[in-house]
Amino acid sequence: MDTKVVRIDEQHMDDSLIWEAGQIIRDGGLVAFPTETVYGLGGDALNPASSKKIYEAKGRPSDNPLIVHIARMEALSAIVKKIPDTAKKLAEAFWPGPLTMILEKSDVVPGETTGGLDTVAVRMPSDPVAVSFIEAAGGYVAAPSANRSGRPSPTKAEYVAQDLGGRIEMILDGGDATLGLESTIVDLTVDPPEILRPGFVTGEMLRRVLGQVEEDETLFRVDSGQAPKAPGMKYRHYAPKGELTIVRGPSDAVAAYINGRLSEGRRENRKTGVIASDETVEGYRADVPRSVGKRNDAAAVAKGLYRILREFDDEDVELIYSESFDGAGVSQAVMNRLLKAAGHKVIDV
Repeated sequence: MDTKVVRIDEQHMDDSLIWEAGQIIRDGGLVAFPTETVYGLGGDALNPASSKKIYEAKGRPSDNPLIVHIARMEALSAIVKKIPDTAKKLAEAFWPGPLTMILEKSDVVPGETTGGLDTVAVRMPSDPVAVSFIEAAGGYVAAPSANRSGRPSPTKAEYVAQDLGGRIEMILDGGDATLGLESTIVDLTVDPPEILRPGFVTGEMLRRVLGQVEEDETLFRVDSGQAPKAPGMKYRHYAPKGELTIVRGPSDAVAAYINGRLSEGRRENRKTGVIASDETVEGYRADVPRSVGKRNDAAAVAKGLYRILREFDDEDVELIYSESFDGAGVSQAVMNRLLKAAGHKVIDV
């Protein structure tokens, strides 16, 4: 299959290209498209065959639910049994934007889209290209991140092409993703609501709207093996090809430990990389040192993480060490992704 890549300017969108992409979805095909979080791999959310194609293209386990993307609030009522007050409050506060809500699904949503669950994950993105594309596609686009399963999520079209070129019909290139991390996921089928994946809509922000909101106990540890209620909960995700280890502790001790391991790696003729901050990156003796930005700028760290993991792959880095970026708010989302990318391999020094 030849994958058509088309550049879309959100300021001057070519309606004919958007319509062409939408027609591919309506015909049962797949299109990768930009959102404000990461690139998504879109198929018709109401077509079981389309969802199966998504799993096949990604090499994704079929019990890992897909997120249904909508472009307007009125579309929600058709795919859920009811819209609770909690959903209305969150939609008013955070939609369109990087928040996914889990609700009880209606019968029109096939089990192939929800991983066999009776719930559906729904999001309304804010990216103008995404919104226009979803409308052209019929209003309901199932879309996980547009990468091969387990790999770092793509924040630019070229990384989509690396993973999915020849596997899907089209890639809409809308430039770099603005945020760089996937949406927050909150389960509204339980009381109190529960965060299943942290993101830019933080727990504090959710609590200001809803009051009590809990966090799933597996967010920052190895999953216990239960069936995943939302994307990214069960399987190793976001991982580079090289071996990644997180090192946590006082900065001097972290630097000393990592530099020692880097020396061992060089003696073994293994190409090494480091993920650090602007404040510390020059202190590491890695082949490929990378800074994700200033340590106190969690948004910059979040935006740079997947790009750096992809760059390590581009440069064939085999051994990677990362500083820890513990903290509140968006930093929780960063650490959630980093821990999954490392397979929860953490060294405390």
